[in-house]
Amino acid sequence: MSDQHHGHGYATYDGDPAAYNGTPAPYDPPHPRPARGVRGAASQPLNLARRFGSPDRPGAVEDRTITALQSGRTLLGLGATVWLVFAYPLRQGREEFVMGKVEDLLVAAGLAVVAILVAATLFIGLADASLRRVYLRRAVQPLGTLLALAAGAGVVWLCWYVLREGLGLTDNQGAFLEVLFYHLLSFAAGLAALVGVLVGLLYTIALLVYAVNSCFRAGAIHELLPPVLSPVLLWGLAVLQYFDDAAVAAPPAVLHAFMLGAPVSVTALSVWEIRRLRTRYGMTFRGALGRG
Repeated sequence: MSDQHHGHGYATYDGDPAAYNGTPAPYDPPHPRPARGVRGAASQPLNLARRFGSPDRPGAVEDRTITALQSGRTLLGLGATVWLVFAYPLRQGREEFVMGKVEDLLVAAGLAVVAILVAATLFIGLADASLRRVYLRRAVQPLGTLLALAAGAGVVWLCWYVLREGLGLTDNQGAFLEVLFYHLLSFAAGLAALVGVLVGLLYTIALLVYAVNSCFRAGAIHELLPPVLSPVLLWGLAVLQYFDDAAVAAPPAVLHAFMLGAPVSVTALSVWEIRRLRTRYGMTFRGALGRG
């Protein structure tokens, strides 16, 4: 039974089904010139977060139409959030609002982790025996995202501990040069810890965003998993937000429309994406599980 029958993609598509011929399509992506200075330094943790938070499986289907609609929906959601914040007064301070959004991101990450674990277990368990090893090998990417996230959080915690507690070297009462050396070493360690906290936070938050958007790289296992998991994640967040206090003093109708906008739009987009994968590329759940 061929991989095409199982719904495995081989090439990059732009929406034209005639472009698929069952063989890898050579693609040489452009190589932009690396940024330098502060911009270049800031882009490094973002690039690393993108690498560990976005699915990257050779031969996976990459439909540009699906990607464009997903990006458009994300930008529309961000625009709606910005409009809501500026159109209505906040019920709390700016710091509390920002921390609330970080908390929402952490909750979303927790829901995504549970969803991908349950979905991957069911998907691999229901798959034909000939496909289970393939999907288990692909599950390394979601696991790698979890480990990368834990590593980022660990670096932030360690650097914050050093920044707050120091190295305990400045209490030395030895010779002058020795004391000076320990003070310089403590200063250098504090400076390095400060940089580590800033870079670690940037990397960890960016990785959280990428991981949540990709459902912890569920697409690395199979292309049909993300459109199934995304609505579950967004409806779960909507239920939690319903029982939480609103961050802005907007009318109830506006808040409810804003709350339901994300899960409804994501659900509609996911249904369309599953249909497109079936009609354009022959991907079905029965085929993905090796049952059809």
